[in-house]
Amino acid sequence: MGKYGNSWGPAGTWGILLILAVLIGAPLFTIFQTAFSPEGLWNPEALIRIWADGNNAATVGHSLWLGFLVTAAASVLAWPAAWVLSRAPRETQRYMDILLLVPFMTPPYIASMGWILFMQKRGLLEQMVPQAAPAGQAFFSLAGLVMVMSLHGFPFLVTILKNAMLEIPRSMEESGALFGAPPGQRFRKILFPLLTPAFAAGAFLVFVRTLSEYGTPATLGQRIGYHVFTTDIHDLALLAPVQFGRASALSVILAVICLGVWYMQKKYTGEGYDFGGRADRMGEKGRPVPWTGRLFLGVLFFFSAVIPWMTVLAVSLMRLQGKGLSAGNFTLAHYSQFFLMGGKAMAAVGNSLILAASSASAAAVLGALLVWHNRNCRGWPGSTAEAGALLPSMVPGIVLSLGMMMFWNDMLPVLPVYNTMWILFIAYTGLFLPIAVQYAKAAFASLSPALFAAGRVFGAHPVSVFFRIALPLTFRGILAGWMMIFIVALRELVAPGLMAPMNTDVVSTFIVNEFEQGDVGLGMCMAVFTMLLTVFLFSGIQYLQCGRKRKSKVPVSPKKNEIQEKK
Repeated sequence: MGKYGNSWGPAGTWGILLILAVLIGAPLFTIFQTAFSPEGLWNPEALIRIWADGNNAATVGHSLWLGFLVTAAASVLAWPAAWVLSRAPRETQRYMDILLLVPFMTPPYIASMGWILFMQKRGLLEQMVPQAAPAGQAFFSLAGLVMVMSLHGFPFLVTILKNAMLEIPRSMEESGALFGAPPGQRFRKILFPLLTPAFAAGAFLVFVRTLSEYGTPATLGQRIGYHVFTTDIHDLALLAPVQFGRASALSVILAVICLGVWYMQKKYTGEGYDFGGRADRMGEKGRPVPWTGRLFLGVLFFFSAVIPWMTVLAVSLMRLQGKGLSAGNFTLAHYSQFFLMGGKAMAAVGNSLILAASSASAAAVLGALLVWHNRNCRGWPGSTAEAGALLPSMVPGIVLSLGMMMFWNDMLPVLPVYNTMWILFIAYTGLFLPIAVQYAKAAFASLSPALFAAGRVFGAHPVSVFFRIALPLTFRGILAGWMMIFIVALRELVAPGLMAPMNTDVVSTFIVNEFEQGDVGLGMCMAVFTMLLTVFLFSGIQYLQCGRKRKSKVPVSPKKNEIQEKK
């Protein structure tokens, strides 16, 4: 018997474990098996030879160096931004939090394309400011790649640092000021040591995301000849001659590095400081943001969001890129071709919507059932199932996608889903299952055990309790998770890039293919559509979460409030 009632029995437990084994376990096992036996025979020495190969060693070095540079650049941007936001009035914080979501909402490959179109020869920058041509040439280098990736990654670090700063009481800084310590010394001696665990956690996150990112290295990195884990794995798995052994070996290295970083994050940053509650830094009045802080935040937003978004929008409205923003060069012909003429553009949209909706539904249902089952069945099966469901969040998407590609290719005689849309449905469900689990855990955590005890008193079966009590109360949270999965699935590039059936596009592959093949205007129309739909769905998620918070507030009696104040 679990916390809230009887378990579903061995059938439910083993059924969930079997599904996770097929979705996640078998593909990862295939990766490791192929890496250690590239020619079908167990040969660990072959793996060592592949690792020691000069090209692979260069790829490892390039990836680690890029991860370090992006993390350092994102840190330089995030620290002052978090400092300014933590001292701003509450309304300013809410406004800036929304603006910081814009770089996050923009798929990395779309932001990269926007920067390429802005900085390339005869691009928008050179057309508007001809004297800036040298800056455009300098952009197509490792420095430009680091800039684009750090502009996409710094909001994660800003959010973590700002929340940590808000937890530190003002009195600690004020005590230092009373003893005559200047602001710089107060930061070094008081704030920075307290913020180190949060900063380390955020830095690890940015580092792993950089190693796992495929879109920006594939669009901008390939142009400058800078190869990393993700681009080499993709090319080895698709381009002739196909080399699954080398691709698997690189995948194992990448997976081991990422898992090691996650372990370090959990081990060395899991313990923070407890100040006994949230510090009073978010007062309604607060301190006005100085003009230097507003200028810094404005410049960050301009470079991280305005330039790529406006470039994508402008190019989607141009007849000819070479004429730029000149009069008479604007047209709606690309949008007419996109919406009215049908064809491959609308087919790609339809494929993406179907895949996103179906995989989000499957992941949401599986995630809710898994969380509910774990709350009813304690012990190793529940913990194993939850760990397995969360594993895709720690393993780079291209590693799991490659494993799915090879596993279902081997399963073709038994279950012919390879080279069909079904393989993308399976891949999306497995890749995004952690999102469903996390949202479901948050939704179920707000439920009182008394509700389920009441169900047991009246003899209700756990399945009946789930559908009649738990599901209605957690529906908004599960729906928010569904919408988040829908967003991520709609913009997913790695899985369809590896496994999409021949001559079948989704939104992401359509954008990349049109961009690379020269029909940039039509591709940017699809990018605008994707970003607008993302903004709309993010707004829906925020609405659902705010509604859930309002409903979760329980009125407190005056007597209870008095007791809490005494405590």
